[in-house]
Amino acid sequence: MKPVLYDFFRSTAAWRVRIAFNLKGVAYDRHGVWIRGEEHKSATYRAANPQGLVPALGVGETILPQSIAIIDWLEETYPTPPLLPADPLDRALVRSVALLVACDIHPLNNRRVLEYLKGELGLDEAAVKAWERTWVAEGFRGIEAQCAGGQGPFLFGATPTMADICLVPQVGNAARAGVDVNDYPTLARAHAAMTALPEVQAAHPDRQPDAAKA
Repeated sequence: MKPVLYDFFRSTAAWRVRIAFNLKGVAYDRHGVWIRGEEHKSATYRAANPQGLVPALGVGETILPQSIAIIDWLEETYPTPPLLPADPLDRALVRSVALLVACDIHPLNNRRVLEYLKGELGLDEAAVKAWERTWVAEGFRGIEAQCAGGQGPFLFGATPTMADICLVPQVGNAARAGVDVNDYPTLARAHAAMTALPEVQAAHPDRQPDAAKA
């Protein structure tokens, strides 16, 4: 039985998971969750995933939330092609960049935080965009400093890793916020290498079934 991905086309975290599945060549069934209609808050979805977020992955009777956990499961279950290096220290370095994106940049710029800034705190659009730019730029500077000088074309060498997977959707978010990835040469190089891959292109939000509803 194929795993079931609970997905929303525009979700940054779900986008990461789609890239990982495609790079691994692992087939999955897709269950769309229409975030714009608050479907993720429904009793039905909460019964499946109490966290109420996307993505989540159904593996048999188990629901696995959180994109990094899902990618780790993929790596351990389908080790070829690898998304992490063989050396433990190198693996940790790759994870450190992936987690910088997933834990330090993205959570400050996701939908529910931005809506809170606008609604509960009453910030105008300019202030919210400034918030987004601040934290994206802060994170990108850290990744650029850590990965500059590598041989490329990807962040950690000749093949994509979990770090590159997390980078791609975050660059999309950065552009929306007004941050140009070309200001960060190493990130720009890795992003270009990733987006040239058919597997990455197929994971793009515009190529998902529910994009037509937007």
